[in-house]
Amino acid sequence: MTSPAPTLPDDPGELKALLMEERAESERLRQIIMALQRHRFGRRAESLPEDQLLLGLEEAEQVEAAGHAEAEETAPIERAARTAKRRANRGSLPSHLPRVETLVDVESRTCPCCAGMLHRIGEDVAERLDIVPAQVRVIVIRRPKYACRSCEDVVVQASAPARLIEGGLPTDRAVAQVLVAKYADHLPLYRQAQIYARQGIALDRSTLADWVGRAAFLLRPVHELDLPRKSGELSMKDEDSDASTAETLYAGVSG
Repeated sequence: MTSPAPTLPDDPGELKALLMEERAESERLRQIIMALQRHRFGRRAESLPEDQLLLGLEEAEQVEAAGHAEAEETAPIERAARTAKRRANRGSLPSHLPRVETLVDVESRTCPCCAGMLHRIGEDVAERLDIVPAQVRVIVIRRPKYACRSCEDVVVQASAPARLIEGGLPTDRAVAQVLVAKYADHLPLYRQAQIYARQGIALDRSTLADWVGRAAFLLRPVHELDLPRKSGELSMKDEDSDASTAETLYAGVSG
């Protein structure tokens, strides 16, 4: 059963916008077909891995979105239709995310007709997803020294907190962030160094590599405990010192 042909608008502007939208959709489908053909029928050396295929589809969808945005500039009706569709398909945001409320109220509560006081009858509530960029900060540790006025040789000071990397700059959370970015987000160390450089922090790739290597060594107890768990046999080992260090690093990842 064939669907009836859509009715074309008479307005030249709307026709132009519709044409541009169809061209963008055609280009998107063409890019998808080319990517699928290379992935399915290309030579082994030319066959795209899944990540590269998804990247190609991502670029095609970006081209489509840019075409829609351009078309909506000259077609208010099309913009309103896509806005309504976007509202219907965006879903709800997870309840565990913190909410920061902003009140957008009228400038005056005086009735524009009779100059009487307006009373509140309801409200519209809309939620938007906001992302706060990662904050890099410096933890300053001060350890006061105390002396006795009667005893000249007595100086009392609290011990310095233990560090995962002795003599190094990073906190537990900083090392955990580098590990998560490298192994969970597949972000190479040299790219992480570039990200920190944008914030004026000079961290060489070799420095980050040293952090990762030392953290891997300290995480051995976690790895050794996880191996028997995967095979169904959980064995406990007496490695209190190493386990304590590994728990500290794991807390940095989760906290």
